[in-house]
Amino acid sequence: MNEFGLKANNATIANLGLGNVSGAYWNLNVSELVEETLLNGEGTLTDTGALAVDTGEFTGRSPKDKFIVDDKLSKDTVWWGDVNFKFDSDKFDRLYNRVTAYLSGKEIYVRDCFACADPAYRLNIRVVTESAWANLFAYNMFLRPTREELLAFNPEWTIIQAPGFKAVPEIDGTRQHNFTILNLTRKIILIGGSAYTGEIKKGIFTLLNFTLPQLKGVLSMHCSANVGKKGDTAVFFGLSGTGKTTLSADPNRGLIGDDEHGWSDTGVFNFEGGCYAKCVDLSREKEPAIFDAIKFGALLENTEFIGDTNIIDYTNITKTENTRAAYPIHHIANALETSQGGVPKNIFFLTCDAYGVLPPISKLTPAQAMYHFISGYTAKVAGTEMGITEPTLTFSACFGKAFLPLHPTKYAELLGKKLKQHNANVWLINTGWTGGSYGMGNRMKLTFTRAMITAAINGLLDKVKYETLPVFGLSMPTTCPEVPEDLLNPRKTWKDKDAYDAKSLALAKAFVKNFEQYANSASKEILSAAPKADAVNA
Repeated sequence: MNEFGLKANNATIANLGLGNVSGAYWNLNVSELVEETLLNGEGTLTDTGALAVDTGEFTGRSPKDKFIVDDKLSKDTVWWGDVNFKFDSDKFDRLYNRVTAYLSGKEIYVRDCFACADPAYRLNIRVVTESAWANLFAYNMFLRPTREELLAFNPEWTIIQAPGFKAVPEIDGTRQHNFTILNLTRKIILIGGSAYTGEIKKGIFTLLNFTLPQLKGVLSMHCSANVGKKGDTAVFFGLSGTGKTTLSADPNRGLIGDDEHGWSDTGVFNFEGGCYAKCVDLSREKEPAIFDAIKFGALLENTEFIGDTNIIDYTNITKTENTRAAYPIHHIANALETSQGGVPKNIFFLTCDAYGVLPPISKLTPAQAMYHFISGYTAKVAGTEMGITEPTLTFSACFGKAFLPLHPTKYAELLGKKLKQHNANVWLINTGWTGGSYGMGNRMKLTFTRAMITAAINGLLDKVKYETLPVFGLSMPTTCPEVPEDLLNPRKTWKDKDAYDAKSLALAKAFVKNFEQYANSASKEILSAAPKADAVNA
């Protein structure tokens, strides 16, 4: 073990209720964690040197089993409902004691790390895991302290992950045997019954979504971000399948991060120190940066090998479509060492509109930006999930509803405030269909989408003429370098204009219907940006 392991602080372990563990291995390096995993028979090295493991029963998050302790701190601030479920404080204390008792006599792995690349908002986290590979995940995903910082480390929050512990709902108050519980008062995230490491990552993201907007005035964002050679920062929001990771991975721009960021008065900063990339159908041709990042130190979850080799078959989704790769951000060649950028000049909302209604690019007013931010629209198409045979509307508030402990309007209003303060541009990008709906039209070419984003970032759309899309009221450029003009107005790409009009009204009504759940808390400014679902498209 390294020197930090030899100097394990037994008093600190005891304070967590873990004084009776058989061994506590502190801050092991990558090689030691990989070796521990192999010796424990819990993983396999691939041909690239990455460590491949199985997460077992759960290959994704379990949103219905994520709870927040209901106490004085959370009672009147948390947005309770179908995302944030209440958990009794006394039951949490008893469950915590049962988990620590379960870990008694076992070996555990302890990782000290940071969240938030901006030192002004840095959060000290201690992660306790039952397996070495889960500790490697924490090493990869969070920010890594220096040797000197480790010696003086004082944790503010603690995560305890015990996948081998199975809760008993009748005793513990959980829904089933797995759980993730945030205790905002005790500053503990307790995870049991599931080895899926995404629960660790998103537990901290949920916490930051609670603290930063309320206490620090920082907008927490589920987005990717990059910065140009002239220091201009761009931010990309989007749900799964919209191109958030792909479009932010620009070899001509430095990567700030691919998933979670904060926007302070001085700029954008990454919450994390790594990437947790989906790798289904991954290839060097499609995603060279991600493909080459999966080397020694990277962690692969729930992938399959080709035959009896140690070569990963990224097309094999026998275990799950949610195959993942976790690696430190420095595995990406153009990643910024500081993981920080200036105030964003351009913000992109990415949507895969399978109905072919929305323009490939449109510029939003602050009111429209807040409305579409709260809506978080995209459409799932056949093949993205089991059982989906035709386009399915999906709305996820702030492009990350599952991780919002506060009401979505809180984040939207903070976004609007920052947009006006810094005069940032917001663009709605449709990476979905044109010339008709899914099955009739064609998917927007990636080369055209990249050209539109590049033009927006370089200011080439600042002085062109715009026209307004009826019903949605979106402002569309009439010209864009390297993009055919007839693609820029979606109605003009449809042969059957009446069919487009009908589809446009249907989508507008879906927007309005979805927004009903937020309307009572939304300002008049936000509500004014709603599409006119009763309009006639002319």
